[in-house]
Amino acid sequence: MTGVVEKPVARPVTPLGILAQELEAVVQALDKETLPAQIKEKLQFASRLASGLDPYLEECTTSESAALKALADKTAREQWSNRFNQGETVVALEQEMLSGHIEGQTLKMFIHMTKAKRVLEVGMFTGYSALAMAEALPADGKLIACEVDPYTADFGRAAFRESPHGEKIQVETGPAADTLDKLAAAGESFEFVFIDADKPGYVDYFNTLLEKNLLAPSGFICVDNTLLQGQPYLTEAERTANGKAIDEFNRTVAADKRVEQVLLPLRDGLSIIRRLED
Repeated sequence: MTGVVEKPVARPVTPLGILAQELEAVVQALDKETLPAQIKEKLQFASRLASGLDPYLEECTTSESAALKALADKTAREQWSNRFNQGETVVALEQEMLSGHIEGQTLKMFIHMTKAKRVLEVGMFTGYSALAMAEALPADGKLIACEVDPYTADFGRAAFRESPHGEKIQVETGPAADTLDKLAAAGESFEFVFIDADKPGYVDYFNTLLEKNLLAPSGFICVDNTLLQGQPYLTEAERTANGKAIDEFNRTVAADKRVEQVLLPLRDGLSIIRRLED
């Protein structure tokens, strides 16, 4: 025994990942059955089509920085269930909450494209998405990250100290709603906001950003998990409370005349919302 903790294998948590896993299970089961060759070939093709997409995206996307890779690896090795059971985290956490390479690079690209200098993140976890966006900010840019859990807030701060871009990040620990109220009272405004927090809070965060002018005119909000394992478009019986909350959020945004939006099937769903001019 070397004492090295192996990185656990992440379970599929996106619609595509779950689909690929289900198709692989079907193909393996049908290998033992007598079926027409054409049906087997179609199922095998569907399985390859689903399982091959994410690895290809990884291969063809700019590599993450050394600091981001180190943060992702450290997050994956952490024993999150033990931390929660021992009372070290205030909420149950898991490595799959990390935004990851593709989404991190997407957010980083959005910061470059919008030329944002003031960024707000609602829900930081261990800080991967915050650091990815900070890497795209100019030297005088600022990112404020809201994180409810003190353990993960400190986890992120330690990682930020290992990056030359970490000094652009300010972590605010506590309930996000309280932090948003404090920022609004201080007259803060942001050109770009990323929401990746508790799903039942999404509608309130969205309305607070608009009603308290935390989002600048023509500013952008990106929202993670807006496809949540496919639950929003599955049957009512197949939805968890979080799935129902995401469906409510998506429909709320779609009906809001203050914004325009697009929902992308990136990872677990990423919505891009633009505030319209008054």
